[in-house]
Amino acid sequence: MLRVLLGSFVLVAFAILAANIWVVKSTEENVIAHVADLPDTKVALVLGTSQKLVNGLPNPFFENRIQAAALLYKEGKVSHFILSGDNRTRYYNEPASMKRALMKFGVPESAITLDYAGLRTLDSVVRSKKIFGQDKLIIITQPFHSYRALFISRFYDIEAVALIAQEPRQETAAKVYWREYIARTIAVLDLYILRTKPRHLGDKEPLNM
Repeated sequence: MLRVLLGSFVLVAFAILAANIWVVKSTEENVIAHVADLPDTKVALVLGTSQKLVNGLPNPFFENRIQAAALLYKEGKVSHFILSGDNRTRYYNEPASMKRALMKFGVPESAITLDYAGLRTLDSVVRSKKIFGQDKLIIITQPFHSYRALFISRFYDIEAVALIAQEPRQETAAKVYWREYIARTIAVLDLYILRTKPRHLGDKEPLNM
């Protein structure tokens, strides 16, 4: 029994390691740190996260993504945003929170489309193409998350690069990083084995730009 458990542990650890190497190495050349280095693209996809931490303090992941998006618009690199996130209850609405934050930075409401069905990164990326008709995107998120988003984009033939938002202090982000190692492995399973689809699709909503 001990040998079986040990063998299983080794196999799982190897699978996680292999998946992470594949996801990162296959996408890292499209992870961009500076706005000036971005290709000309009309639309950016901002991936959602909670505006507040569990302790009620501002979430630095959220704030840094919004700041990166606002800079992108100010520099004229994009003309429209898809803000995609979870809207599980009337009291928890990531896209609406992102919209309010972006508008405070001067981004007009006409340049914003809300995707309330971005329950997972896979859902957000796939819906940007299947629902909103975009096959070329700039994705805005933190570096650790950008690899998985780009990996999914490549699978669905979306021409995407990621503008990386600043990461929080290491102690703030440690738990998130550990979850991401598992999430990358699940992404490989979703795409290549389980063929997982977004939870919600529906009618196409092409962007008016």
